[in-house]
Amino acid sequence: MTSSDMPARRIPRVIGGCGLLFALVLLAGCEGPIQTPAIAPTQPIAVDTPPPEYPPQLACDDIGGTVGLIMEIGADGRPADIRVERSSGQPALDQSAVKAVEAWKFRPATRNGNPVSTDLRVPVTFEPPAMRPDMCFQLDEQR
Repeated sequence: MTSSDMPARRIPRVIGGCGLLFALVLLAGCEGPIQTPAIAPTQPIAVDTPPPEYPPQLACDDIGGTVGLIMEIGADGRPADIRVERSSGQPALDQSAVKAVEAWKFRPATRNGNPVSTDLRVPVTFEPPAMRPDMCFQLDEQR
């Protein structure tokens, strides 16, 4: 064997050794479970949110406010465990807000494509009507 033959014989072995190592690394990755790409999570989306009933006496007296609620939106899209986190300062407004939210419907939040329960904060604002409703005059007469 001449010295010129040696590099020619070694080069295929080195490349072949690396190729084998590379193939083993690729195969090692194939032995594990196939992972599907993660699905981005979503937040709940309001579907049906009728406004709360404005207590007539407060509307007539030009009293408004915002009620801060926190609730759990279930995997079925229905509100549960509704709590007043920040009061409007008017118990009648707070109660009206809670009662209205009980009937709201949502598309639930999702994780990996599956519906899940999640907490949601919601402000419910009561703004007195710009024009005094006719019923206010009847309430004034009853006082």
